[in-house]
Amino acid sequence: MHIVYVSDGKAGHRSQAVGLYKAMQRQSVEQVAFQEILIDDLPVLSLIKAIFQHQMPVCAQAPDCIFGVGSHTQSRVLLLSKVYPAAKTVILMKPNFPFGWFDHVIIPEHDGIPAQGNVLLSQGALNPIVNEQRHQPNRILIALGGSSKRHQWNDAKVLQALQQIIAQNADAEMILTTSRRTPAEFLAQLQQQSFASQMQIFPVEQTPQGWIFEEMQQAEAVWVTEDSVSMIYEALTAGCRVGIIEIDRLKADRIVKSVDALLEKKIVSKQFKLTGLTAAAAFEEAARIAQQLCKSNPDNK
Repeated sequence: MHIVYVSDGKAGHRSQAVGLYKAMQRQSVEQVAFQEILIDDLPVLSLIKAIFQHQMPVCAQAPDCIFGVGSHTQSRVLLLSKVYPAAKTVILMKPNFPFGWFDHVIIPEHDGIPAQGNVLLSQGALNPIVNEQRHQPNRILIALGGSSKRHQWNDAKVLQALQQIIAQNADAEMILTTSRRTPAEFLAQLQQQSFASQMQIFPVEQTPQGWIFEEMQQAEAVWVTEDSVSMIYEALTAGCRVGIIEIDRLKADRIVKSVDALLEKKIVSKQFKLTGLTAAAAFEEAARIAQQLCKSNPDNK
């Protein structure tokens, strides 16, 4: 099987596509190849011309599946499927075009779209993480985000939460990291606190690519500020207990409500004590979606 991923170059979108590809690769009895092609390498006029030539030179071979994530990729996915009509199209988002134009549409359930026909619902965005069963007892990772269009960073709230996590888990190994959205001045404030010496601090600028995913494989529990929704789902997929650090909300949209839904289902918790967090459970959305894709055989092409 050959998968062509039409890419807009965004890391978060690529993570979703790679997560689904790797899950399909693990489940398939045949070899599964993956080719990423940037939309800049798929000009619309060239795609239209390729429809009549039945090939696109940039494709290493005729694809069996064409993935797209991001609004700007969808038209290219549709045109490329005209070049290779045997390929199945898979869009990992709510599409701008009619759903029926694609073979599979994978949408996070917080978007409020019902599962029907070619629409599959996932809990959060897919990611390439698997639980490697290497978690160390009493090892805690704290991942800080920052302000976003939905949240306003609050130094006092976060500092208070960190103090509580440390106080209630005195025997645990603490590792803290930031994100590119974490205010630069916050770290200076944190390092002035008496409890800061009880944790190892790794600013995001000092961590190599993939560092945080490796830390998730080793941590028993991960506390995440509630703005970092993708990080919450990544920690769940890694097999960690997950705690939520509250910050101020600017609005209650579908993304914010998705975190509330996790809290209501007791998948994650606002507790500060490790033993008070929900026990880790299998959270394998990419594998579940891949299994559904492999079982389905739509004939709407």
